[in-house]
This record gives sequence, structure tokens and C-alpha cells, in this order.
Amino acid sequence: MKYVSKTIKTDSIILTHGDSDGVCAGAIAKSAYPDGHVYFTSPVNLLKKLEFAEGYKNIIICDIAVDERTCVELYNRLEELAKASNVIYIDHHPLPKACWDSEWFYHDLGPCASELTYRVLEDRLSRDMRRVAVYGAIGDFCDNTPLINEWSHDWDKRGLYFQAGTLIQALTYLGRDYDFKRQLINPLSHDKIPSEIGHLLDYARDASEKEEILRLYVKGHVKIMENLGYVVNANGYMSKAAIYAASYSKKGVGISAEYRQRKHAYDLSIRSKGFVDINRALRVVAKKHGGTGGGHAFAAGARIPRDSLDAFLRDFDNMIGRFGNSVDENI
Repeated sequence: MKYVSKTIKTDSIILTHGDSDGVCAGAIAKSAYPDGHVYFTSPVNLLKKLEFAEGYKNIIICDIAVDERTCVELYNRLEELAKASNVIYIDHHPLPKACWDSEWFYHDLGPCASELTYRVLEDRLSRDMRRVAVYGAIGDFCDNTPLINEWSHDWDKRGLYFQAGTLIQALTYLGRDYDFKRQLINPLSHDKIPSEIGHLLDYARDASEKEEILRLYVKGHVKIMENLGYVVNANGYMSKAAIYAASYSKKGVGISAEYRQRKHAYDLSIRSKGFVDINRALRVVAKKHGGTGGGHAFAAGARIPRDSLDAFLRDFDNMIGRFGNSVDENI
């Protein structure tokens, strides 16, 4: 895929996700558009964040799944913006049924967003920025695609995994510290290795220590259902807690739920060992209980109202057991 530039207005805005793949994709986009102003957002907040996009010459969106509830409104808004700006929407998440196609929408389920961003913007990038795409692929468990395998041969793979691990653990430690993540984007966009950026090595070490405490907590507190294991308020890294919940429950799916007081809801991180498409199951069950959810087949997230968590877990466990990879979204 090649990007064909147009000449309209000035400046660029980059909207990306705050996880390791989103940060790497944002850094690659920033390398292609050095004047880009970077903002972090999520599927449920993207439409609102587009309020900032008015008047920019280039609008680049990376690693933001299309939200099922707002997809029609989002499409209309992007089409309106595309009349005056270059819109480039790059994503790799499964799409809702009612989703759309457009010349500005680059979508591929196979690679991570970082690999896909490099492919879309390749004509504007240094070849060395492939290394940042590899970091993003490792962080998103998408490091076995043909291109990532090919690109990895240009470096010592052991060094790549060290740098990627440093970045991933540090970003986990930083959590929602988007100001620091925004500062991180600039050196990463110049292919500076993570171990030489600020205090990332210190953050990565601290994150690993906290993860070990978290692992032991989940081991002692995981709740086991027929087809999944879950832990509530582990007070740690949710995605890692979900992985350990699956491991210590000896089930194919793990869930970590954290209560958000201001939202009166639980945020969920869900991981599958590969036996069930949790994205498809989640889109059905979360909606049934007044929540939202989605993601990838083996990694997803949800927000479920406080009083619906127990019923959601029962229904989700039941659906996993009944349908596995053949979840019927019409059920």
C-alpha cells in the first residue's frame, strides 16, 4: 500500500492507542510526519478526540478499533474531515458487522498496527524504523508474520527482544501517564533504542518487580468457573493478571476485573490461550449486560456495569463452553 500525498493546509495530528503497539505505531507515524501532534485515545473516545482534528493537513489514526456503537457517526465525521484533509486510518482489529470501507481506511487483521503503519507510510520512512515496528509486533504478540520475521533478520534478535521488553515493561509501569508517553514518542520516532531513553530501564525493572507480586496474588485469589478463571481488583497490570488467571485456573480464558468508582463499572482485560474467539463472544455478551467490549480473538477488553458483573461472567463462561470458536453473533 502506498500513500499518495495531497497539498492542503498545514501540520499533522496523530491519534493512537496508548499500549506498546500503539506507541510504536504512533512513533512510526511521527517519523513520517515530524510536525505531527500526538494524542492518545481509545475506541470509545475517538469520535470526541476528532474535535481536535479540524484544520489539520494530515490526520493519522493508528491502532484504534472501530467502536460498534459509534461506527456510523465516526464514518460520517471522517468523510467530512477527508474533504479538506488527508485522512489515514490504520487498524488491525476485527471490525463490527456494520463497518465500512474507504480509500482512507487501511485494515488488515494479520499484522500489528506498527507493521501496518510502516507498510502504509513506507515511502516517507527510514528503513531503520522497521525496528520500531518489530518492537510493536513483539508487544502485541504479532511477531510471527512474514514481514516481521524478515525484518528481524536485520538485527540481533536477542537485542530486539531486550529493547522491546524494556519498552513494553516500562509502558506497563507508566499506565495512563500520557504526558510521558507523548515525550517518549519523539526519540522513538528517531529510532533511539528504548534502553537509552530517559528512565525506561528503571521503569521496566520496577514493572517486573510489581508483576511478580501480582503473579503471586493471582495465584492465591483466582476464581475458577467451568471455562474460565478470573480475578477481581488485583490492583496491578490487568492484561498480565488476565494471563495469570488463565494459567493458574488451568482454563483457556483468563479475566482480570478492576472496579472504576467514577464509572460505576468494572473494566475487564480478557486473554485466551487460543481455544476460543473471545472478541466475538464478548461483543454478544457485553452488549446483553449493558456494557461494551471487543478486541482481538485472543486479547480483548470490556467495561461492564457494576451490578452486572456476576451475570456477565456466568453468561460469558457459558458462551465459551457452548460455542468456542463458532460463536454465533446472532444468539
